[in-house]
Amino acid sequence: MIPSIDKVDYQILKRLIEDGRTSYRAIADETELTDVAIKKRVDSLKRKGIISSISANLDLTVIGYEKPVFLQVRTDLSKHKDIIKKLESLEHINEVYQVMGEYNMLLKAVLPDSTSTKDFIDRLSAIDGVLDMKSMVVLDKIKSSSSLPSTVLQKRL
Repeated sequence: MIPSIDKVDYQILKRLIEDGRTSYRAIADETELTDVAIKKRVDSLKRKGIISSISANLDLTVIGYEKPVFLQVRTDLSKHKDIIKKLESLEHINEVYQVMGEYNMLLKAVLPDSTSTKDFIDRLSAIDGVLDMKSMVVLDKIKSSSSLPSTVLQKRL
C-alpha cells in the first residue's frame, strides 16, 4: 500500500530535498503551522518510510576522488549470496543494484585515482562467481535528483 501524503507533507518534502538542514521553524512559516506540528509530520514521514534519511551530499572530486565508476557485473546465480557479502564489505562501492538484462548487477564505486580503479576492477573480477564485467567511467554528471518529479507527487494528493 502506498502511504498517503497531503499538500503540507509535499511542501515539507520539497523543502527538505532542497536543503536537508532547513529548520522546522522555516518550514512552519511557509506552511502556517507550528514548528512542533512540522516536527510531528517529519517524524510521521519517517515512520511511513517516505523519508529514509537526511544526509549531506558530498562532492567527492573536491576531496580528491575521481568521478564514479559504474560496473555491470554478470554473476553465477548459484554464488549470488556469497558475492553480495563480498561486495558489501568493499568500502569503495557506494551502491549495488540487482538488475534484469544481460548483466544481473550494477555497482557504483568511487576511487581516488585510475590506478586504484584498475586494481579495484582486478579484485572484483577475481571474486569467485563473477563471470563478466563491463566498466563505465563517468565523465560528467548532467542531472541528479533524489526526489520524484513534483507532478508525480501532485497526482497522489
